[in-house]
Amino acid sequence: MEQIDVRILDRDYRLAVSSDEKSKLIDAVRVVDDKMKAIRDAGRIAGIDRIAVMAALQLAHELITAQSAALPQPEAETGRRIRKMTEAIDAEMKRQESLF
Repeated sequence: MEQIDVRILDRDYRLAVSSDEKSKLIDAVRVVDDKMKAIRDAGRIAGIDRIAVMAALQLAHELITAQSAALPQPEAETGRRIRKMTEAIDAEMKRQESLF
């Protein structure tokens, strides 16, 4: 593990990170710093703890939204399966009509 120094919202932090995750951690630091600065600069929220919580909530919301968009929509999948079953039933009923 390697230790790196980062700066988030004008405060210094020392973090431990493996060499293979270092670039991802630096990217994450940049995203968090940018989000926190944007919240601070908007001027509606004071206090670093409140800014940090708001940044965390906004980032979590963005992550959940992105994950939801990447997953197949259950309603669409259910609708597709119902249509497929309906088509199969209709085809079988037509086949059965010729027997009577």
